[in-house]
Amino acid sequence: MQSKHCVYPGSFDPVTCGHINIIERASALFAEVRVAVLDNPEKTKAFTVQERMDMLQTACAHLSNVRVDSFSGLLVDYMKQSGAGIVVRGLRSAGDFEVEFQMAQMNRQLYTAIDSIFLMTEPQYAHISSSMVRQVAAFGGDISAFVPAGVQAQVIKRFRNE
Repeated sequence: MQSKHCVYPGSFDPVTCGHINIIERASALFAEVRVAVLDNPEKTKAFTVQERMDMLQTACAHLSNVRVDSFSGLLVDYMKQSGAGIVVRGLRSAGDFEVEFQMAQMNRQLYTAIDSIFLMTEPQYAHISSSMVRQVAAFGGDISAFVPAGVQAQVIKRFRNE
C-alpha cells in the first residue's frame, strides 16, 4: 500500500544494520521514505551531519524511493515543511516503546496532522545501537555484523585513528 511518504528521523551516529532494516521495511510500505538526520548542535556527535548523510546515502543506494535529508529544531516543524504526515520509528525493546510513545504523543499535540508508526526491529538487530557500535569500534572489536558494509571502513577509521 504505497500511498504517502513518511519521515524516519534520527541521529544515525553511525547508521546501523538495524536502521537500514527499518528503512527497507518502510520503503516497502510508503511511496517515499525521507530519512532525516537530526542536527542538534547541543550534542557532541562522532560524525558530522554531512558524514552521517553520506553514510546513509551509501547504505540506502539500493532503495530508489529513499531520500536522505537533515533538519534541526522540532521534528513537527520539519514534518510541516516536508509535507509528510507519518513518522516512522523503530522499536528494539519495551523501554524504547515508552520513550517513543511519549515523543509521539508530544508531536501529535504540537501538530495534529501527523501520526507515528512503530516498526519492531528484527530480532538479530535488537541489541544494536549506534552508541554500542561506537564503543566496540573504539576498542578494536569487529563491527561488521552491526553496520552496513559500505560504511564500515569509515566507522573504523574514525574510532581507531587509522
